This record gives sequence, structure tokens and C-alpha cells, in this order.
Amino acid sequence: MARSARQSKILELISTKEIETQDELARELKNANFDITQATISRDIKELGLTKILSSSGKYKYCFVGSDEQVISNKYITIFKEAVISVKSALNLVVVKTIKGMGAGVASFVDKLNLTDLMGAVSGDDTVMLIFPTTTLASEVVATLSDILA
Repeated sequence: MARSARQSKILELISTKEIETQDELARELKNANFDITQATISRDIKELGLTKILSSSGKYKYCFVGSDEQVISNKYITIFKEAVISVKSALNLVVVKTIKGMGAGVASFVDKLNLTDLMGAVSGDDTVMLIFPTTTLASEVVATLSDILA
């Protein structure tokens, strides 16, 4: 099959499944009737600009990111862990307390997480407020952020 069809299938797969390795991607493509080699997968990953990000389940997965700015590096995770004092919910809001001067950095990290249903984020010097449509979603994000801190 054509390269464009294969690459479209790769984008579809990584948007619907948490794919951690090239082997997993190869299996999924073979299940979709694409005859593919590891070298071709590697080339497709590079051409598509795919990267690995930390998923909400705590595993790394392939994803398509619009720009290099959106990539979550281990440095960002380390900074997040060092800067955050607490993460708590208040109804549909999540309040992240940080050490002085780190509110904007932590807000930038949270933006890179692409949290589902995040309506907005506001940062101050030592606080980040995240707004969600429901208390349930806010509670789930508190758990996700707490897992990253652990």
C-alpha cells in the first residue's frame, strides 16, 4: 500500500491507542494488513515527526505534536516535581500551589499535557488554577498530577 495510506493509519493508531514501542506499532499495522519492516516504521516515525509523551496512565506513548515546544521532556517533569507544593480540587477547579516564581513554568507543563476538557488555566507567581466543566474531571486531574508527583 502507498506510503500516505500507511502513515495515515499510523496517525489513526496512535490517536486511538497507547502505543509505546515500534514493535507494538508494527503489530497493529500488520493487523491492519500493512506489510511493513522495522526500518520503514522508523522512517515513518521520523517523517511524521512523532514523539513519545507521558500518557495519563503513566506510560510513554507515541503521539503527533504540532511543534517541538509541545514535547514533554524529562526536564519538564523534574521541574514540575521540584516546583509543586500541592495539588487540590475545589469543585470544578484544580489549584496547584508552587514554590515562589514557578507558577508560569508549572502552567506551561500542564498545557503540554493536553488534559481532556481543560477549559482554561491561569497562573500567578506561586499558583496555577485549572478550570474544568465538572467536579469529576477536576478530581481526575488531581489524581493524574499527583501520580506525576509520586
